[in-house]
Amino acid sequence: MAGPTTVLSQSSGVDYSKFKHNNPNHSRLPCLLCHRRETNAPRPAMPGGAGHAPCAGCHAKEFANSGHQICTICHTDPQAGTVKAFPRLSSFGMRFDHARHQNLGRLSCNSCHRPLRGGVALSIPAGFNAHTNCFGCHTQRAQSNGRDISSCGTCHRMERYARASQSAPAFRVGFSHAKHDRSEGLNCNECHRIQAGRGRVSAPQPLNHHAAPRAFSCMSCHDGKRAFGGDDFSVCKRCHTGTTWRF
Repeated sequence: MAGPTTVLSQSSGVDYSKFKHNNPNHSRLPCLLCHRRETNAPRPAMPGGAGHAPCAGCHAKEFANSGHQICTICHTDPQAGTVKAFPRLSSFGMRFDHARHQNLGRLSCNSCHRPLRGGVALSIPAGFNAHTNCFGCHTQRAQSNGRDISSCGTCHRMERYARASQSAPAFRVGFSHAKHDRSEGLNCNECHRIQAGRGRVSAPQPLNHHAAPRAFSCMSCHDGKRAFGGDDFSVCKRCHTGTTWRF
């Protein structure tokens, strides 16, 4: 847990301002040893219940001393028992495999993605709020093919957290998901493909005039036949709208 200042033990020089998941002794432990899933609350539960279990299981000597610096990992005031705020997600990367989830058969794109910014964009689950989606299937003690899928390690890895961008280039040229939906006879698979072996989803090039040869792009449909396009500049404003677009 991150603290506002670095607290060094004068006797050992150990930094007790935060909990280090990448400590060799910590990293070999299963996530569920400390973070018990008792509910589907989006925010993970902090360890340290009755008797400071499970921390005291390894640090019995330190916890025997109520004034030990180890207490400052979680407490702003150890004597009063005041607990620090839950830290922001920063050191756990997120791995999501679209192909694996598509094969389940009961999920679709709109199971996780919602219209955003007036239907122009689509949301991307991120932060603790993403658990609201995931925990619909990854419930407490849930299993898949005999494997526990309720633990943090099912989706997270020890690496820098980088939130997926919600500002794709297509949105800057006036693309709108709301106008490319079932009312036009379209679905997500018309433009997006799950890339085999990579677990990611492809996207068209947001170009109508200078797309790469053989690439799937706006021009694949907006070709002057299936939809407007070509050199008819009278319809430019169908895509290029607002004050921010430019050639």
